[in-house]
Amino acid sequence: MAAQSSSTFVNPPNYTFTSHRLHRTLHASDKQPIVLVACGSFNPITYHHLRMFEMANDFVRQNTNFEIVGGYLSPVSEEYKKPGLVRAHHRVNMCTLATEQESSGLMVDSWEAFQNYQRTAVVLDHFNYEINTILGGVSTRDGEHRDVRIMLLAGSDLISTMSEPGVWSHNDLDRILGRYGTFVIERTGSSMDQATDSLARWRNNIYPIPQLVQNDVSSTKVRLFFRRGLSVRYLIPAAVIDYIKQNYLYLDDGSGPEKEKGKDKESGEADRDSGSQSQL
Repeated sequence: MAAQSSSTFVNPPNYTFTSHRLHRTLHASDKQPIVLVACGSFNPITYHHLRMFEMANDFVRQNTNFEIVGGYLSPVSEEYKKPGLVRAHHRVNMCTLATEQESSGLMVDSWEAFQNYQRTAVVLDHFNYEINTILGGVSTRDGEHRDVRIMLLAGSDLISTMSEPGVWSHNDLDRILGRYGTFVIERTGSSMDQATDSLARWRNNIYPIPQLVQNDVSSTKVRLFFRRGLSVRYLIPAAVIDYIKQNYLYLDDGSGPEKEKGKDKESGEADRDSGSQSQL
């Protein structure tokens, strides 16, 4: 998959692409290497966010000819201006604590978090450039080069917004669903069929994943629990709980000016999180 020119991307100060857990050699040479990218607020990250990657891994292993060589969380920029959204460095730190202590393969990329708001399509282009152009993709055990396919990991409620007129631009949808593709995790209260009905032209690049154990844990609920002084243990990683308390986060509702619900004036893109930014 051809990458964009480096002139397309401007990196935040002191930015380094994280790749210490990226598998550079394929286990099976007959499989297509993929990297999963979950874009969202992660405000804060929950165990459900981490579980999405586990569900995707099981699905890929049992139902596809892909091999996952990496998984990334990409926290959204502060410029997203969502009410209650804590500073980018806090969300990056919480995601890093969660992935380093609770996962053996996930990574956090801060490129999106520390600059102006970036559309999902541009974020995926960034990963494609970093992994395939800068790092040179991956190799088989025999030394054959392979480009890595970047794929979005998201909840069905987010994907359903892609069917709504005027929310996402057609060009961005064609890049996200046509060029890259997506794994869609079923979410409580969201119909998988309804989420993908209007996206039929890209159906071969949309992989629905049923949620066998229903989980409606959301960042919204976690923040509410914090404000009410309720326990969030076993809903989010212990290290993240400690970080939140040490930094006095989520003590109020963070109310403030909100962009038009479901739309972004600059990009025409819906609220987004790995599940749903209205819920997460």
